[in-house]
Formats: sequence, structure tokens, C-alpha cells
Amino acid sequence: MLTCVIRYHIDPTKRAEFVDYARRWGQAIPRCGADLIGYFAPHEGSSTLAYGIYNIPNLAEYEAYRARLSVDPLGAENYAFAQDRKFILREDRTFLKLVSTPHGGQS
Repeated sequence: MLTCVIRYHIDPTKRAEFVDYARRWGQAIPRCGADLIGYFAPHEGSSTLAYGIYNIPNLAEYEAYRARLSVDPLGAENYAFAQDRKFILREDRTFLKLVSTPHGGQS
């Protein structure tokens, strides 16, 4: 299992747009095959960092999930919404593997 962590740098004056965007992914991501942990908006401290976190079995499944998400009506609408409103200044994806015990077990 891999965990994808998306770090967003957002326009702090458009936080409400990011929250709308995150809520839409809350529906589309699970429907397209990823295990959504959640989207997190700034609350205290940095006003520009936000995160989206989900689990996916492996990178091959990730590619299939992304293909499904790109043709999902809500997914396509959300991509367009972000492009139109320009509240995301930058996003970075990192794939992590849980290795701590007892959660990670022995590999």
C-alpha cells in the first residue's frame, strides 16, 4: 500500500475555493478507486499550505485511478474549477510507504 500526500500551496485569499475543491474530491476520489484519508486546509500557522492524502495499492493502480478520475464528471469539473479560479499556486505529490511497526509489520 502507498500513501499519496499532495502538498498544495494555495492563495490565502482563496481558501474558501480550496475548501469547495476539497469537498468535491471527497466524493470523486473514493468513487474512482482510492482510499481517501482527507483534505486539510490551513487553520493555524501557515495560511498557504494545504494537503490531500489518500492510499492506493501501487503505482499501476494509481495510473488507472488517475485515468478514471480524469473522465469522472465531478473530477473533470473540479480540475476545471481549479484552473479557472487559480487558487492553487503549486502542488507536489509524494508517495510514501508505511514502515513503522506494528502498522507496517515485517517486510
